[in-house]
Amino acid sequence: MQAAKPLFDYPKYWAECFGPAPFLPMSREEMDQLGWDSCDIIIVTGDAYVDHPSFGMAIIGRLLEAQGFRVGIIAQPDWRSKDDFMKLGEPNLFFGVAAGNMDSMINRYTADKKIRSDDAYTPGGLAGKRPDRASLVYSQRCKEAYSHVPVVLGGIEASLRRIAHYDYWQDKVRRSILMDATADILLYGNAERAVVEIAQRLSRGEQVETISDVRGTAFIRRDTPEGWYEVDSTRIDRPGRVDKIINPYVNTQDTEACAIEQAKGEVEDPNEAKVVQILDSPRMTRDKTVIRLPSFEKVRNDPVLYAHANRVLHLETNPGNARALVQKHGEVDVWFNPPPIPMTTEEMDYVFGMPYARVPHPAYGKEKIPAYEMIRFSVNIMRGCFGGCTFCSITEHEGRIIQNRSHESIIREIEEMRDKVPGFTGVVSDLGGPTANMYRIACKDPEIEKHCRKPSCVFPGICENLNTDHSSLIELYRKARALPGVKKILIASGLRYDLAVESPEYVKELVTHHVGGYLKIAPEHTERGPLDKMMKPGIGSYDRFKQMFEKYSKEAGKEQYLIPYFIAAHPGTTDEDMMNLALWLKRNGFRADQVQAFYPSPMATATAMYHSGKNPLRKVTYKSDGVEIVKSEQQRRLHKAFLRYHDPKGWPLLREALERMGRSDLIGNGKHQLIPTYQPQSDEYQSARRKNSTPVGSKKAGNAGKMLTQHTGLPPRASDGSKPWDKREQAKAAAEARNQQAARERAGAGKGKGKGKKPGKKPAVPR
Repeated sequence: MQAAKPLFDYPKYWAECFGPAPFLPMSREEMDQLGWDSCDIIIVTGDAYVDHPSFGMAIIGRLLEAQGFRVGIIAQPDWRSKDDFMKLGEPNLFFGVAAGNMDSMINRYTADKKIRSDDAYTPGGLAGKRPDRASLVYSQRCKEAYSHVPVVLGGIEASLRRIAHYDYWQDKVRRSILMDATADILLYGNAERAVVEIAQRLSRGEQVETISDVRGTAFIRRDTPEGWYEVDSTRIDRPGRVDKIINPYVNTQDTEACAIEQAKGEVEDPNEAKVVQILDSPRMTRDKTVIRLPSFEKVRNDPVLYAHANRVLHLETNPGNARALVQKHGEVDVWFNPPPIPMTTEEMDYVFGMPYARVPHPAYGKEKIPAYEMIRFSVNIMRGCFGGCTFCSITEHEGRIIQNRSHESIIREIEEMRDKVPGFTGVVSDLGGPTANMYRIACKDPEIEKHCRKPSCVFPGICENLNTDHSSLIELYRKARALPGVKKILIASGLRYDLAVESPEYVKELVTHHVGGYLKIAPEHTERGPLDKMMKPGIGSYDRFKQMFEKYSKEAGKEQYLIPYFIAAHPGTTDEDMMNLALWLKRNGFRADQVQAFYPSPMATATAMYHSGKNPLRKVTYKSDGVEIVKSEQQRRLHKAFLRYHDPKGWPLLREALERMGRSDLIGNGKHQLIPTYQPQSDEYQSARRKNSTPVGSKKAGNAGKMLTQHTGLPPRASDGSKPWDKREQAKAAAEARNQQAARERAGAGKGKGKGKKPGKKPAVPR
């Protein structure tokens, strides 16, 4: 893989003399306190500003600050006018615009297109603090405020919408966001390299429209530049050979005329695909080759061409061999340079070693930001994912090559968190990233990795060239939990269990020391049909991991549980598949409290399946096999009802479906039947979202009398709603509550203010 200039090798901009700010300023008053007359760069974000390396605006802001630039933040501006976009004044170099850590549409709407009631990235969890398609709206407002200032678009929303993409909420294919946002350039993927290079070049006086050679960028141009070789990928099916057409005016009895006709040879079909001999040419190299995708207008009107374009895009994601792409939109082309070169360990340490305050900006006061509360005691140890799950966009955004931090950098961050972050109790909530256990796992041979074009390193099985050694991760866990002041290291990131079973020592280390009573993993389904469309391993890998998990839990003398996650209504899933999954859940004693339905996010391969009915994991043609798609609201409700087979609200729908499928034998009150024949009155039951649906010790439950829960974020509960191991703590809390209530009653009686208190009435005990 070609070398890239290290992030820390650029000359510092003159403003480095101001030094790092305690927080990147969000107001003119803060700028005055720092002695700034202006900002060089202003970052506009849809999230509240948290100065923590889990938040994109903090990473990019601190990185640019380390380059010597003065960086301001406009967080969650009022987008209804340009006023909020002018509050820090005009930036000297550019506006950096991002929707936030999530796509703004996914942030606001559920998979059923219902508006969410909260926003985890907003103080107080309040919804409505950002617009739909925030990147687009913010960019337009920046141009409205200062039309001549360049707008650099980035973040996951821009990254996944850089190409003509299917939009689930409008049920249509939309243009590249670059066309609608009126931005000057778009950064996709890990943007550190690109944003530093662009900032440096703009600071030297280059015009943004001349910057067209930075990897990981997209921009608009009108033609293919001289010296580039263009590969046409705008069509899929070409007509086959056309038989020679006989001249209707030839008298077939006239042998001389027929001989003349035969001597003409075969009629050449101008549309027939021909074998072309390609001669060696200095032009035809990967770094000077661009693939022309079907135009926006074509993919908008032809779902099969859309699936083809999606397949080509995903085949060009390995930084070692990816070529540039181009897609026509009307009269102009949107050009996509190859993905960025992954960061080295030294560069990752540099990025995560910035002087982050690790807390929200003081402007928010005591208001809590839910996303920060979730991650404030966690540490990100790596980036990227080579799993390639088709419903997930991590690979498209962060890449499939794992970028790792050093042990020293991670340990330093844990110590900093221990010493600086208020409320630290000694428990590190997570050491992970996109996955828990891909740290320092990579291809055995860099040359093989450079040339590989596989979409996944672990599907349909683990690649023979993948090094699955977990020893560095085990060593990291041991170093971290040996730190003074650290009581417990939990692992909360998603575990790739098919990798974990290749290292029994890792599983033992994890289960013995790093599971807080339960461990969430994601088999996603049990049936081969949907699993193949997801690019996930078979349920056999889950069974192997479960055996190891239970074995090592028992050896450690701990009562611990696996919490499996499943997806309903994924492309490739039939009603029979969901029925079989429901039967598996019942046999294994699982009751899902909440259900995850497939969410067609922009650019994901499964989204292309959903829109086109074709499978981009194989060559796409008009005659290629279709994919079973779940689109109707009725069928999506049915698939979710199968996952929640225990919820009486779904029983009428399930009875009707089972009868239609010829499986009435599963309706009854027997142990091996899925749902009962009776329907309780509505006041006899509540949704499992309202009450605990997973009692331990139920006689009807499988799995040795235990019913396990999923998705609640809590360990399995006892029948009274308590955790099985917190009886002592609960008794203490109840006694304390009674004492406090008695004290209040005594104080009230002494002051003559005990109205409404009935003598002898027991105080309420929290449960």
